[in-house]
Amino acid sequence: MSQITARDRLIVALDMPTLAEAQKLVSTLGDAVSFYKVGLELLFAGGLELARMLKGEGKHVFLDMKLLDIGNTVERAVANATELGVDFLTVHGHDLKTLRAAVSGRGSTKLKLLAVTVLTNLTADDLAQQGSTLAPADLVLKRAVLARESGFDGVIASGQEAGRIREAVGDGFLIVTPGIRLTGSATDDQQRITTPDNAIGAGADYIVVGRPITQADDPKAAAETFIIHIRSAHEKRVRSQ
Repeated sequence: MSQITARDRLIVALDMPTLAEAQKLVSTLGDAVSFYKVGLELLFAGGLELARMLKGEGKHVFLDMKLLDIGNTVERAVANATELGVDFLTVHGHDLKTLRAAVSGRGSTKLKLLAVTVLTNLTADDLAQQGSTLAPADLVLKRAVLARESGFDGVIASGQEAGRIREAVGDGFLIVTPGIRLTGSATDDQQRITTPDNAIGAGADYIVVGRPITQADDPKAAAETFIIHIRSAHEKRVRSQ
């Protein structure tokens, strides 16, 4: 973890409807941001083209596809994704069969696979509707252990669960945390949020930030603020070890 810069630990979510808006934001952020997330919303508006463009500019790219299908389809989808040269790819971490199919599709490439544990907008009531009797934190931990067992590189999980995950799986397993807000910021539609300081302090390696940066009056200044918090939290975490 220590070899990653604070700037590289910030992943800006390009959750916007058009390629033009995403490109404008990337231009505005310039060298302040080195890592971007391309998700489903942008995928259908030229997102894969943007991913290739960002890689061509030397940026890191997280393709947030949240794959979930029969094993053969997941395996072949992941194999195709490796051709894009992106850095991270997400798969829903519901079961070993799906996870192991993704690992097979990844092969010997450098693509890092991340298992989505429980979406950060879901509560215990939402999970009950899906048939789960586990509390969100317990289900997150269960799926993180499955991901580790399957050969995945890490998980997507709320900062509220990062500490328990790190305790269970140890170092060398990535924890990427969305649902990040600065103290006093609007929570929007997120339920299990945390601050960048708490997420990094608890064991997260990367944080994913969308609206607090993309909808800020000065996105570049907002990004720099998050980087300052990341750097401070990581330095404090290293000193405590």
